[in-house]
Amino acid sequence: MSIRIAMTLAATIGAAMLVTTTAEARPEMVGVHNQYSPGTIVVRTNERRLYLILDQDHAMRYPVGVGKSGKQWAGTTQIDGKYRNPAWSPPAEVKRDKPSMPDVIPGGSPHNPMGVAAMTLAGGEYAIHGTNMPGSVGGFVSYGCIRMLNPDITDLYQRVSVGTTVVVTR
Repeated sequence: MSIRIAMTLAATIGAAMLVTTTAEARPEMVGVHNQYSPGTIVVRTNERRLYLILDQDHAMRYPVGVGKSGKQWAGTTQIDGKYRNPAWSPPAEVKRDKPSMPDVIPGGSPHNPMGVAAMTLAGGEYAIHGTNMPGSVGGFVSYGCIRMLNPDITDLYQRVSVGTTVVVTR
């Protein structure tokens, strides 16, 4: 009897741990002390968090999925485009790894990995975007894009404009 109770308890605790580690949509206001100007987006890939700097002491923090091993990058860029329900054309590297993938996935399709909105980043094939796989947010999962839950990208999309500085650190 006690072994069965212990196994049930272990299974319950294990299930609860899985549930609590899944990223949930809701930006958090957090305290920060930083050198970035208000309005700057800071992505800390090691934390898998995106910060929108509000002022010298506050930021909105969002969970994100970031580049998997060998696909991460760091640097400073800017948002150069904003799109709702964007169509997606897989970059050459993705097509090479997944040759059966279609050349274009229409916006709004449940198979479109860009989710409900995307903000493209200058100087490359990267974007900050929503996702059709919410369970991937919080992990090292992408080819270099910053992946957000759809409600979170919708919130961030409304707060920033084309030209916003984006700083990605490891």
